[in-house]
Amino acid sequence: MSALKISNISKHYGAIKALNDVSLTIEPGQVVGLMGDNGAGKSTLVKVIAGNFAPTHGEIYISGKKVNFHKPLDAQRAGIEVVYQDLAICNNLTAASNVFLGRELTRQLGPIRVIDYAAMRTKSAELFARLKSETRPRDLVRRMSGGQRQAVAIARTLLSDAKIVLMDEPTAAISVRQVAEVLNLIRYLRDQGISVVLISHRMPDVFQVADRIAVLRRGTLVASKNVSDSSPEEVTGLITGAIEAA
Repeated sequence: MSALKISNISKHYGAIKALNDVSLTIEPGQVVGLMGDNGAGKSTLVKVIAGNFAPTHGEIYISGKKVNFHKPLDAQRAGIEVVYQDLAICNNLTAASNVFLGRELTRQLGPIRVIDYAAMRTKSAELFARLKSETRPRDLVRRMSGGQRQAVAIARTLLSDAKIVLMDEPTAAISVRQVAEVLNLIRYLRDQGISVVLISHRMPDVFQVADRIAVLRRGTLVASKNVSDSSPEEVTGLITGAIEAA
């Protein structure tokens, strides 16, 4: 049974058609590279899946069950997590505090409940160890590398027991070593049976970790195929329109 199936998803803003009848199926533990030029509809599609936007028409299925998301929390409860390009983490907080941001653990202290920082640090350390990340729970985010910041954002998805993780340009503007760290994190998610949708402009990264490639052009899905059956040259042609469809 597929982890995620979107059927004939469209999103219109008046006369502007951001998405046109996009259909895509993602299996459990599969990494799908979602590619396309700026304005192709990638971010709109992710926001529809994540519950930020309601589609104009079309259907979404999670593990074979039709779902209707009215807000991001609905998608999160269904097992969908998003790692945005800006990561949505707080630079002035520790790694542990960011992992549990909005879901803080508490304990009873007399008549009141207080945040249990020790428990959050312990659990965060376990998550970072699973990810084989050098990130430490007490580290301040503002002092971290790009790869460590991604580890914090991904640890947050593990905390919620996500089934599907949508990642927006996770390897943009970081060093070669940090890119390798992030790609290893994506492989870890895949090996845990978690499906990953990887939005990226970096062709080598997509071909390193993706099982399938989906290409959007002007809101239309022009290709969805196994990485082994494609090439960077073909994907470039699909993105630019030199190749109509594949």
